[in-house]
Amino acid sequence: MTTVPALSPVTAIPAASPERAFAFFAERLGCQADPADVWYAMRDSHAAGTAQDFTVIDVRIEGAHRKTHLPGAISLPLADITPERVAELPPGLLVVYCWGPACNGSTKGAMKLAALGREVKEMIGGLEYWIREGWPTEGRRPVDPKTATAADLGLVC
Repeated sequence: MTTVPALSPVTAIPAASPERAFAFFAERLGCQADPADVWYAMRDSHAAGTAQDFTVIDVRIEGAHRKTHLPGAISLPLADITPERVAELPPGLLVVYCWGPACNGSTKGAMKLAALGREVKEMIGGLEYWIREGWPTEGRRPVDPKTATAADLGLVC
């Protein structure tokens, strides 16, 4: 008698076709950017003396933004995302972030901005992973990624 080997949890559900997988991953990348890509784009545009081709939006509360934020980030807390405030933003792509993966403020902010007709991407990982990767921050308190605490980072969205 021949026994059929059990499928692993990885293969029990067949993989999508390469075409479907490509479409899925392309759609995700159309809505997301990671901290490294954001930093390298910022750094490279600055080094080349060219304008950055996106605007960074911090959707955490104003006090958290004052403590520390991505270089050049505009503070636009979730409650302040209105047609009037959005009309004041620079044209082009907006890259939105909040604290980190445990906060969905950036998802909510990106959704509100898209509903108001703006092109938007969410920076996955948020400020938490920006700091973990060691990229620079601005604000009244410099943040050391090795010793940053929740209070240092203003973890409120």
